[in-house]
Amino acid sequence: MRILTLLTALLLAGCTSGTSVTTTTSGLVLEENQPQGFAGWNSAPPRYRVGPGDKLRVQFLLTPDMNETVLVAPDGSFALRVAGRVDADGATTGEIETRITAAARRALNNPIVTVGVEEAAASVVYVGGQVQRAGAYPLAGRRGIMEHVLLAGGLLEQARMDQVALIRRNPEGRPMLRQINLQSFAGTGQGDDVALAPGDIIFVPRSRIAEINLWIEQFVNRTLQINRSFNYTILRSVAPGAGL
Repeated sequence: MRILTLLTALLLAGCTSGTSVTTTTSGLVLEENQPQGFAGWNSAPPRYRVGPGDKLRVQFLLTPDMNETVLVAPDGSFALRVAGRVDADGATTGEIETRITAAARRALNNPIVTVGVEEAAASVVYVGGQVQRAGAYPLAGRRGIMEHVLLAGGLLEQARMDQVALIRRNPEGRPMLRQINLQSFAGTGQGDDVALAPGDIIFVPRSRIAEINLWIEQFVNRTLQINRSFNYTILRSVAPGAGL
């Protein structure tokens, strides 16, 4: 019982901020807390924000000879003959129009500017966690989470499909978090696979059993140097049906 109490204390210390542990008569049970620091989820499609590699069409209504098609440089800016260098990284087309208008007043009396995106090279989705090839993947059409997981080579064996995290920024720039049950979607073709937006982050966590195995390796084997037979006893102490 002393060793079990010590192991429980270590487990409490070793868990991430999003996980808590309770001890019941049946054993140890992992429970996930509500995420802190995230804004409430808003399903409205976010406005596209320009990034490096995007091709923009800049038009001047009253002076069409000043029209230009420009490529956003790696530093997030582009240059116009009439307005000089304009910062565009992370801005909407409306915000860029305002910046160009202000800069162009040095040469034009009443510039009326419209900006459109011709090629959205910066329209990508980031996939991380328990996938074969984590990275940034182009967003084309109405691809959902499952399509991008497959683009990333599919899931690793220890992936947890029922609580995949989708992170998106709201119009104020605050991150929002939504949990997606891909396991249900893969099994029935129905469920939470949602259409993605540029800049979305998909994170596939480890399964709960994988988290316990990682904890055993880090805190039991390396710190306490307890043999594998005892580790197996700890795993068996987890309550049946606890979702591990």
